[in-house]
Amino acid sequence: MKRLALLCGTLLLFAGMASAQDEAPKVEAFGGYSYLRVNPGFGAPGLNFNGGSGSLAYNFTPMLGVVADFGGYHWSQSGVDATAVSYLFGPKLALRHGPITPFAQVLFGGAHASGDFSGLICPSARVRPQVSGCSVSGSDNAFAMAAGGGVDWNATTHIGIRLIQAEYLMTRFASETQNNVRVSTGVVFRW
Repeated sequence: MKRLALLCGTLLLFAGMASAQDEAPKVEAFGGYSYLRVNPGFGAPGLNFNGGSGSLAYNFTPMLGVVADFGGYHWSQSGVDATAVSYLFGPKLALRHGPITPFAQVLFGGAHASGDFSGLICPSARVRPQVSGCSVSGSDNAFAMAAGGGVDWNATTHIGIRLIQAEYLMTRFASETQNNVRVSTGVVFRW
């Protein structure tokens, strides 16, 4: 009789765990603030970009999903403006345990960088510089890859808070590797 009660209790426990896993969301949408530390390479100092990122994840199972991640970041100082945009895609692993969901992901895609400089004095082919001012701009596309993870706190069944998402973000502009760091936080909606 004790064995039967133990067996029934064990089956109920596993059935409860299985039904909790069935309640994992099929779709997750994230949006929030992102800080991007850009190391441009070529001996230049690092730059602090601020912006936002968003992602859409489809979960095949409670643990495995696929993510589309997009971000836009901006930096400006002394007449120089720079903007970076990332578009990345890849797999995501999540451990859904109660109100906390840690996850890891590896994403591949591209990045676009653009910038412009506006100065008061620009040199010309003549001996005297032009005083009217000038503007120089440019842009480039490159391969990008991100690897990292984060932790979501599930406030309700459909709304969560991404406490932190930290990633290594590698880009390949001008045939040189840039080793960057991206940290994000925001809100997650689940269906």
